[in-house]
Amino acid sequence: MVLYKPKKNQNAKGNRLLISVTVMRSAGPIRFVVGERELVASVIDTALKSYAREGRLPVLGSNLDDFFLYCPNAGLDALSPWDTIGSQGARNFMLCKKPQPGKMADDGKTISAMARKGRGGSWKAWINKSLNLKIYSH
Repeated sequence: MVLYKPKKNQNAKGNRLLISVTVMRSAGPIRFVVGERELVASVIDTALKSYAREGRLPVLGSNLDDFFLYCPNAGLDALSPWDTIGSQGARNFMLCKKPQPGKMADDGKTISAMARKGRGGSWKAWINKSLNLKIYSH
C-alpha cells in the first residue's frame, strides 16, 4: 500500500524552499516559495515584484541591479547574483538598496558623506547599533 506517490517531474525541479526576505525600512518580511536551484538574481526579482504587488512602502523600484541580497548567517558580504539560493543553507535573507554614488545633497555634500554623519545609514550600522543597546533593570 503506497501512501505517497511522487510526481514524475518533482526530481527535475529539486527541493522547494519557503524563504523570508526582509526589506530595509519595511514593515515586515515577504515570504514566498522558491526552488533551491533558483539564482539569487531571480529571488531579488521575485521579492521586488511581491513587494510592489502588496503595495508596501517605501516604494523601491523594479531594477534588480539596484539591490543587494544578504544572508545574515553567512557574513557581511552580499550574495552573488549568480549563486543559487539553496547553496546558502539559510531561509532568511535581507534585501538592501545599493547606495547611489555621486548624488549631491542641497548643501553640496554627497549622500554617502551624509550617511557617515548619521543622516542616513546602512543595515550594518543599524544592526551594530541594535546589538550595542544595553538594557538596565534599575
